[in-house]
Amino acid sequence: MSKDYYAILGVERDATPEAIKKAYRRRAMKVHPDVAQDDEGAAEKFKELNEAYEVLSDPNKRAVFDRGGDPMSSGGAGFSGFGGGFAGGFDFSNLVDAMFGAAGGRGPRSRVRQGQDALVRISLKLHEAVFGTTKPVKVDTAVVCPKCSGHGGEPGSEPVTCATCQGAGEVTQIQRSFLGDIRTSQPCPTCRGYGTTIPRPCGECSGEGRVRTTRTLQVRIPAGVSTGIRIHLEGQGEVGPGGGPAGDLYVELTVEPHETFRREGDNLEVVVRVPMTAAALGTVIDVATLEAEWDKADPEDRSVEVEVPAGTQSGTRIALKGRGVPRLRGGGRGELGVTLLVQTPTKLDERQRDLLRELAEARDESAGEAIAAKGHKGVFGKLSEWFS
Repeated sequence: MSKDYYAILGVERDATPEAIKKAYRRRAMKVHPDVAQDDEGAAEKFKELNEAYEVLSDPNKRAVFDRGGDPMSSGGAGFSGFGGGFAGGFDFSNLVDAMFGAAGGRGPRSRVRQGQDALVRISLKLHEAVFGTTKPVKVDTAVVCPKCSGHGGEPGSEPVTCATCQGAGEVTQIQRSFLGDIRTSQPCPTCRGYGTTIPRPCGECSGEGRVRTTRTLQVRIPAGVSTGIRIHLEGQGEVGPGGGPAGDLYVELTVEPHETFRREGDNLEVVVRVPMTAAALGTVIDVATLEAEWDKADPEDRSVEVEVPAGTQSGTRIALKGRGVPRLRGGGRGELGVTLLVQTPTKLDERQRDLLRELAEARDESAGEAIAAKGHKGVFGKLSEWFS
């Protein structure tokens, strides 16, 4: 072959149809004779460009060209100069389709099309997100019409060839111009591009092949999920027109705040109040875990003993390994962080006041002198961080 259609369009030999169309659109805007009036060779370039697009946009002609044959030798529309117009006319729909998008898509289109994806949002309790659960989810979606099974017509009826376009799915208009006969194609207004009409549309779906309904799905929530995570359910979205394949369903999760526990990544955090005397002398406290709200938890895991060392200060955090959130990707669990809040008594009887006075005198603290610690957040800093 003397012409390299790929080089004329400026695309690689493995270019996709979309890439070929975009390349043609860009070049047609530059070399069209009405645009490039100063270029004496614009007409010839435009002719070659259309010839290249005609070949590469047609799978059969492209295959002939790739095998080294002449795709224009068997009935292909040729060009014989530019002046009074192209000999035999010029199918202008190639240019219109490439530059502005083809509404009809060349020939009849199928009534059966892929359905759209759907998105629903659900809320989870913290223990449901941490330990996993199965939730019923209601989805307002499109399903195959139960009356016509997606066919679109009343039982016993069949689609018939459109009388306007004779099954082509598009109609062609011819206009005279200085270029010659310009043919433009548009989707058939009678059949809307399908090439067939349904004489007796289904009364249930009006010929759409699908109806709206509400379905309830049981969605499994894995352990360790967090707000913003989407669960992908393939083929559970909307059924397409004509009973086409269903799209996918995405379930987006939101985890509700908990009144006691706070989540930090794979860790759970909780604040526990400890009496002043217990913090000073040391003790062992029983702390309820998040498992206490999970009906499938082992009874032994519903609480945990925490040792409070003597002299514990407010804001001290004790980390319990393996008591946090299961890792969504990977094994193991995070920590349960227990932050201790030392409580100072506010109501004392006379004997209790006397005992505290004796303790203060014994520790030489009766003067009430306070020394500010340097470079330390202190209990208020730690607790403000926690409550925020």
